[in-house]
Amino acid sequence: MASDPETVAFIVDQLAAAGDVSAKPMFGEYGVYCDGRMVALICDEQLFVKPTPGGRAFVGAIDEAPPYPGAKPCLLVDADRWDDAEWLAELVRISTAELPMPKPKKPKRKKV
Repeated sequence: MASDPETVAFIVDQLAAAGDVSAKPMFGEYGVYCDGRMVALICDEQLFVKPTPGGRAFVGAIDEAPPYPGAKPCLLVDADRWDDAEWLAELVRISTAELPMPKPKKPKRKKV
């Protein structure tokens, strides 16, 4: 079941205080980026935040589950917590700070 674009827009809006937040469609679901780093996934109407030591310490006891089959487990944020924009933005801010910047893409070679 694909995530509703309205759900994605709501979550991105709730995360506005975390930094430069956007969502990009990926394989029928959405990747959530903060300050250039992929920090979360929205899959099947659920929010999965990449686990980091600081993020785990901040949230305390929380379920972890893979966002899709074969994926590594992520922090599964209950929909009940989505309304708390301050808490959600802080979790993403903490997690973003601990995630590495993506590697620069190699320029495509021109065909001759």
